[in-house]
Order: sequence, then C-alpha cells, then structure tokens
Amino acid sequence: MSTPQEPFQPGRAGAASPQLAHPPHYGQAPGSPFGLPGQPPPRSRRKLWIILAGAGGVLLLVVLGIVILVNVVGSATNQARGLADGFTKLVLAGDSSRAYDEYLDPALQEQLSKEAFIEGVNSLDMDEACTPDYSELKVATENGVKSADVAGLITCDGKNVDLAYRFEGTDDLKMTNIKLRPAA
Repeated sequence: MSTPQEPFQPGRAGAASPQLAHPPHYGQAPGSPFGLPGQPPPRSRRKLWIILAGAGGVLLLVVLGIVILVNVVGSATNQARGLADGFTKLVLAGDSSRAYDEYLDPALQEQLSKEAFIEGVNSLDMDEACTPDYSELKVATENGVKSADVAGLITCDGKNVDLAYRFEGTDDLKMTNIKLRPAA
C-alpha cells in the first residue's frame, strides 16, 4: 500500500529534494553570489598596502635625513663664512687689534704676538676698498670638535692677497691658523 503524501508546506524542504529560498539568476551559479560563474572572490590587497606603507616610511626617513643633513652642513658653512667675514672686515677696516682679541685662539696668540700680527697685517696695505672672495669652505666635525677651513683671495686696487683661515672649537670657534700674504 502506499503512504499518503503530506501536503506542500512552504519553507520546509525534504531530505531528498532541497529547495532554494530564491532561484538563481540567469547565468549565475548557485555557489557564487557575486560576479561571474566560477570567478574566485577578489584577493585581499593587505600585503600590497603593507609593502607600500613600509616603502613610503623608508622614503620619508631618507628625505628627512637629507633635510637634516643639509641644514646641519649649511649651518656650519654659514657659520664659517660669518667668522671669516667678521675677521676680514675688522682687518680691512684697520681694527687688527680687535680682530686679534676676538677671533684668534689663545694657543695661536701664544705663538703670534699682537704686535707682530698688527705689523704683518699693516704691511699688506689693505683697506676697506678691498673685497674678500672665499673660494673654498670646508667644514667638519670630529669627536665633537668642529673645524672650518676657509681659503680665498682679497682683491685690492692693483694687488691681491691670498688668505687661508682655520677655525676650531666645540661651541665657539676660534682661529687656530692664519695665512695672509701677497698673491704670487
């Protein structure tokens, strides 16, 4: 004999025939809710963003390092140029005594008396019409001691004077070597 069949009840599915809540759209496989049939889900781009962020961070640090280096070197170069200008202007203005007192290191002052320094500068016959031109500025720092080498030419009416200064110190740079002589 046969068993009576149960009447249709929505929302219930039998074990032998599964029912879908919504039938699939034309051309869409039941297993892929979005995209084309058989297309894998979109890949995560998390690794790409991590790599890009890391590269951006490294690039930012490199640029920051270059900016700091340029400022430090530029500052030291400007300081050396300022010292050379200040000293040379005093010498050209005839205030060699003040230049000696303010710019020369005590160790250099022990080797070169104030009178010998003033006599040597006066023998070059320079005045305020002369103009300095610094062709070489080298700055360095070693073990906390800064140094600056300045070389160039002082141009006066009809003659030139070679100059070479060396400044050293930790905070306040003083002249440790000087050369002023007529250019050959």
